[in-house]
Formats: sequence, structure tokens, C-alpha cells
Amino acid sequence: MPSRDDLIAFFDAHGIDHATRDHPAVFRVGEGEDIKADLPGAHTKNLFLKDAKDQLWLISAEQHTRIDLKRLPSVIGSARLSFGSADLLEAVLGVTPGSVTAFALINDSTRRVRFVLDIALAQAERVNFHPLTNTATTGVSQTGLRRFWEAVGVTPLVVDFDRLAVV
Repeated sequence: MPSRDDLIAFFDAHGIDHATRDHPAVFRVGEGEDIKADLPGAHTKNLFLKDAKDQLWLISAEQHTRIDLKRLPSVIGSARLSFGSADLLEAVLGVTPGSVTAFALINDSTRRVRFVLDIALAQAERVNFHPLTNTATTGVSQTGLRRFWEAVGVTPLVVDFDRLAVV
């Protein structure tokens, strides 16, 4: 599966402007606030989920967004949601817990994962994700993010988590 270096090369090959900053490993949203303070743009939380019908889901949301996993299935058309296992995460997206990122969609060559995007990220000028490892953060512009999705063949389902509605 593609590595961090492969991801960066992919960005360069597709004209996706990016900036990456290395930092100590960050495993949860509340960690690394000092790192985030120095990085412009929206910061993210990313959830790898599996529904009761074995459909896989990746949710990328602004770090402070509240995600109601009990009410979300009726909005996105899923069965009951639970967190996917570490083994499944690594097998499908090629990352480990703590490194979940929208950029891991580059590794989902069979398109098993449905991608849900927070409207706050869809409207942000700049968005920050881990580049397949939680020891760095990569920022891209909204244009770059859209180029990435197009290049990997993914169309996000955009959700307003405040109103709990598809946009």
C-alpha cells in the first residue's frame, strides 16, 4: 500500500499543493493542540466505521464536530454503526488506529469504503489531515482536496452534523 512518501508524490503528480509538518505522534483529537495552533486551516477527526451490514464508512469531520452515531445511520443510509477493527482498518485503508485520515482513501483501491465529509471541512479554505501516519500533519487547500478525491475516484457524501442532514 502507498506510504507517506507515496502520498506526497501522488500530490505532486496531481498538482495538489500541500505542506507537511512532522511532530510527535498524536493519537486523539484533544492531543497536539500546540501543534495545531501553528498550522493554518481546519483540523480534523476521522472515524473508521463498519455498519451492521458490513459496509465500511470513513467519516472526516472538523475536530470539534459532535457526531451522533446513533442518529447518523438514518441520514447516511447505513445500518447501525460501530467502530471498525484495527485489523480491518489496516487491511482496507493501510493505516493504524490514531492515523485514520481521509488521505487513506488512496489505499482503498476496491472502493469498499463510503466517505462522509463534514460540511465544515467541505467549506474550509484549508484542511489538515495526517499523511497516513500520526507523526505528521499535511495541509491542503479546498481545491487540492477536491483534486485528491477526483484522482482517487471518491465522491464524498457531505453532511451537516449540526442539522444532521445530507447537504
